Amino acid sequence: MGDALEEPWWDTEPGTGGTPDPSDDEAIEKASENRTATHQDSDSKPAVKKKRKQPTECFLSQPEEKQESAVKAKRRKKKKISDVLQKSAPKPGVPADLQNLLSQHFGENRSVIEIEELKLSDSCFLPANDLTHSFSSYLKEICPKWVKLRRSHKEKKSVVMLVLCSSALRSLELIKSMTAFKGDCRVIKLFAKHIKIKEQMNMLEKGMFHIGVGTPGRVKTLVEQDALCLNSTKYMILDWNWRDQKLRRMMDIPEIKKETINLLEKSIIKLCRDGSVKLGLF
Repeated sequence: MGDALEEPWWDTEPGTGGTPDPSDDEAIEKASENRTATHQDSDSKPAVKKKRKQPTECFLSQPEEKQESAVKAKRRKKKKISDVLQKSAPKPGVPADLQNLLSQHFGENRSVIEIEELKLSDSCFLPANDLTHSFSSYLKEICPKWVKLRRSHKEKKSVVMLVLCSSALRSLELIKSMTAFKGDCRVIKLFAKHIKIKEQMNMLEKGMFHIGVGTPGRVKTLVEQDALCLNSTKYMILDWNWRDQKLRRMMDIPEIKKETINLLEKSIIKLCRDGSVKLGLF
């Protein structure tokens, strides 16, 4: 009984293992609350949004496929000569057609005085084909004195009648179809296919021919090189109404049209205005 009482296991002094101080519990609770609050604050903060660039105005081009389809549609809408002919029967050419063609061609690049000098009056033309004639019957109608003319023709490097058409094959067709008209007169082929220009120049220089049938390009070249003289020519016939497999007339073909107009301008129109050459539209 006289032994001293043992001290309790906890230390009386704070922080030395004694009885825990209630203030320490409060500090621990505050620290945990602070951590929780900090975590909540970090969760509650709104996410930072990146600034978006303002959209700029732009123009979208059509896709290539759409553009190609649009071009094809436009091409389809273009009228063809065959479509026009289906709706209306072909009309025979008349002198006014050639006069209008020349006016349209020269109207943009020539002065008023120059255009007047290139105009052809009705007296420059022979009766036009009404699409009822063969080539021989048409020539007989417009050249009633042909026999006398061919007999009196003695000059070389020239022809009495000049026939212009769109191709070499058409030239051969016309030569065959004029058999009933030409009789024994001589015909020279004036186109470029299979015939060299030197051969034609030699033939014109050495021989005498009454009728020349060919394309405007070759005839123009022969005239420019003085191999063909038109002073003795009395008739010039344009194969105006005939159509090829594509239903094109000679004046519907750009190259033939250009060469024909150049030949008319440089050589034929002046002779027509002087009255020595007559024009016919077959």
